[in-house]
Amino acid sequence: MSKLENPVLMATIGAAQGLRGEVRVKSFTADPTALGDYGNLHSADGRVFEVLEIREAKNVVVVRFRGINDRNAAEALNGLELFIERDNLPDDDLDEDEFFYADLEGLEAVDGAGKSYGSVTGVFDFGAGDLLELKGPGRRPVLIPFTEWSVLEIDLEGGRLLVDPIAAGLVDDKDESAGNPFSKKNK
Repeated sequence: MSKLENPVLMATIGAAQGLRGEVRVKSFTADPTALGDYGNLHSADGRVFEVLEIREAKNVVVVRFRGINDRNAAEALNGLELFIERDNLPDDDLDEDEFFYADLEGLEAVDGAGKSYGSVTGVFDFGAGDLLELKGPGRRPVLIPFTEWSVLEIDLEGGRLLVDPIAAGLVDDKDESAGNPFSKKNK
């Protein structure tokens, strides 16, 4: 099995469920039961997983994969992340202002004056809203809120995000107000 060129994380396998080789899976798809609709799933070590059966449980789905036929085989999969190739995601289902988080990685974050704040290296959600991780050459990674106030425009074709550095927390409001005649400090 060749390595995926542009992998997208789709799910993480959890504990075994029952004796027939089923596993509990945390799916990252909008419809968790559609996990198998994107083709075979791949692990980072090159294994391929075909979904045979899938059903909803409380906050996960229970999946039976081809070749995983007993509890011992299922337990060996605990913690395994499953990916698909980015090209397997359906672009035609997206509205004009919709995109996949995987498409944001690599975009350069710039402000209105063209100043770069680094490139997106990850998208995270720790429960209070989505965050973008930006990393520039010689800089430590920073997290900015992924909101309409901090990310003003997304240009996938141009490879850029237009950000408001103050709303994103990239610069201090006091630093920017010195040259701004409309700032509260200068009134």
